[in-house]
Amino acid sequence: MIVSAQRPYFAPFPGFFHKAYLSDIMVILDSVQFPQGTTWISRNRFKNDQGTLWMTIPVWKRGFGLQRISDVRICRDERLTRKHLESLRVAYSNAPYFEDHAAFVEEMFSPGIEKLIDLNLKVIRYLLDQLQIRTEVVLLSELGVDARGELLPVEICRAMRAARFLAQDSAAKYLNARLFEDAGIQIEYFKCPSPVYPQLWGAFIPNLSTLDLLFNCGTRARDLLIKSGGRRG
Repeated sequence: MIVSAQRPYFAPFPGFFHKAYLSDIMVILDSVQFPQGTTWISRNRFKNDQGTLWMTIPVWKRGFGLQRISDVRICRDERLTRKHLESLRVAYSNAPYFEDHAAFVEEMFSPGIEKLIDLNLKVIRYLLDQLQIRTEVVLLSELGVDARGELLPVEICRAMRAARFLAQDSAAKYLNARLFEDAGIQIEYFKCPSPVYPQLWGAFIPNLSTLDLLFNCGTRARDLLIKSGGRRG
């Protein structure tokens, strides 16, 4: 069994889903600390006629101290919600497949979603489904693992009884290979892909939200994603 672990980014970039595709199980790190600075967990990039379109989900941080990702609540602002929706509609109204996903875009900003983790998981699961990636998604909070730092991925593998752990090659400097070796777990690395595909609005911008890939390429998104990256090595 091959296990990977990933923070629950907001509308993640394609490499997130290629990692899921190469995994049997992806563990979402929902119970680790929410970063105090800017983070991909609450924002991501899209594209409009000006180039990069940043979209940030406002969350409550001031006065809450250190929070687990699973505890972070969305700071509801109707004006900002309308701005986000309008920005996406304007940016992608001419995208070939935007209308196929317009109803989901509306759901993303539903007032019924109170926690950031619920929003992010909703988007992640939608994109997994659209990309036909059947990898099992498990939350760290469900595993009863309380290790931190270098021990966390090792203990995740132990909890899942996994013999292999998948990580981006860029993560090698952060992983303690000796801990994995002592636990009898093999680390497998892969190069995070960056698929190139037709986009609106001029020159191609890599590694935008996977929603950009979906709006522009529809059902071809899966093949473009998979073919852009290699297998595990």
